[in-house]
Amino acid sequence: MSTTKDPRRQLLGKIAKARGAQFEQRLGESFAYYAQRGYAIIEKTPEPMHPTKSLGNGKFIAYYEKQAQPDYKGTIKGGRTIMFEAKFTAADRMEQSRVLQTQQDYMARHQALGARCFVVAGFSSGYVYRIPWDIWSRMKECFGRKYVTEADLEPYQVQTAWNGTLMLLD
Repeated sequence: MSTTKDPRRQLLGKIAKARGAQFEQRLGESFAYYAQRGYAIIEKTPEPMHPTKSLGNGKFIAYYEKQAQPDYKGTIKGGRTIMFEAKFTAADRMEQSRVLQTQQDYMARHQALGARCFVVAGFSSGYVYRIPWDIWSRMKECFGRKYVTEADLEPYQVQTAWNGTLMLLD
């Protein structure tokens, strides 16, 4: 069996990773705009790391643990909690399983207390969709399968302001 990697597959992986980073940057810029205007404070949840070895001088070797919380959490003006799990895909569909069970449980518990919870899905088309947690969590019931396409998500398409800000709070 050959151990050489498929260059085409490597290139597609790099492109998908770069597009995913652009998607996160777009979200970050939108949340910065909300904070500057006093509309909301929404912050990225840091990825939990598990240090395995100290190298001294504040350096260490670590690995990322599976994230148990949504990607973004914050407060909208007026005091309402908001949470987003952000997912990007270069494929033509988004699988429900992309949100881990621990994240699903976390979102459900917070929504039961009144938080506004969503999955923000970005596709390589450049379009972004804000899917209410009630819809995402009942995907099979709502769409007849455990994945969605952009056509399914059309009612949840996020508008973009003149300055590029994603209108995620309305």
